[in-house]
Amino acid sequence: MANFLLVPLTINYLDTENYGIWLTLSSFIAWFSFFDIGLGNGLRNKFAEAKANGDLTLARAYVSSAYFTIGSVCLFLMIAFICINFFINWTLVFNADFKLQKELGLLMPIVFSFFCLQLVAKLITTIYAADQHHSMQGRINFFVSVLSLLVLWIIIHTLESSLLLFGLIYSALPVFILLIVSFFAFKSKYKEYRPSFYLWKMEYLKDIFGLGFTFFLVQISGIVLYSTDNIIISNLFSPSEVVPYNIAFKYFSIASMVFGIIANPYWSSISEAYYSNDFVWLKKAMKNFNKIAYFFIFLIIIMILFSNSFYNLWVGSKVQVTQSLTILMGIFVMASIFVTPYTFFMNGTGKVKIQALQSIFSSLINIPLSIYFASNLQMGVS
Repeated sequence: MANFLLVPLTINYLDTENYGIWLTLSSFIAWFSFFDIGLGNGLRNKFAEAKANGDLTLARAYVSSAYFTIGSVCLFLMIAFICINFFINWTLVFNADFKLQKELGLLMPIVFSFFCLQLVAKLITTIYAADQHHSMQGRINFFVSVLSLLVLWIIIHTLESSLLLFGLIYSALPVFILLIVSFFAFKSKYKEYRPSFYLWKMEYLKDIFGLGFTFFLVQISGIVLYSTDNIIISNLFSPSEVVPYNIAFKYFSIASMVFGIIANPYWSSISEAYYSNDFVWLKKAMKNFNKIAYFFIFLIIIMILFSNSFYNLWVGSKVQVTQSLTILMGIFVMASIFVTPYTFFMNGTGKVKIQALQSIFSSLINIPLSIYFASNLQMGVS
């Protein structure tokens, strides 16, 4: 709910064009999430496997190797980005007003630096997920959303509109929350898994990366699929056209988010059952998983029918979302939900080569097809 309240507040604070720039900027920064090189997902499986086998020292070694490797990569990236930033005209990249160059020049390294810190800090949620505590990610997201909503409400009533200030607050809050969670987790519940530089070894990194590299291919393909749309729309049309696209996406994310909360425990549970040879449970779990997916597909059809009423109630007349965009976005989310049980099964068992090949193929055709349909066939944002 807090995330949805944030949208109209943000539009009121930034205006439609600046909100579109922020969405495009966020998509651009998201490209760099592939620099965790799949270690997060590799850690999730290997940590669960080591813990299931009762090898706590190995589990801690995997945690240490992941933390210090990603930390080193992110430190290098932050320094490199700050240096390169001086030579980039961000208004050309985002098709924005040239008057915003100075503000974007300050904002980009700030947002990028916090993003890098978040890559490291969010590993604690991977540990919680691998240990079957899947609700922790939801709790963190809830606190980040509520705190963002509170801070945004305060600055709306006290300060003038500023993309720089908004970006600073919005990118810093998740890191702040994650660092607090990490501090208390490694002080108590996961004290025995606290990262230690002395436990970093190449052999442990290879174990995580061996599985993580395939996840990395899937992950980078997913980034191309999900994070290029805003940039394509911004450059083909304008930053303000990014907003209706994201309004439609956020609307259907109600269903995908709830489905994700229900689905998330299956990944680690599938891993544990697979490595324990409990195939009877696996078959039963997959049948139930599919039934849940079918229910949410039906729910999305209902959401399509009532979309206009929801848009009017949510953002009013400030943003117009076409019916064709709503229907196509709904179909996209239904397809994503339909394949999720099989994706999670492959992820949980480490059998992700087929998924990697499919993801690479999809990412390669995504950008040219998007441009062709949007521009050549004049389908626009839809």
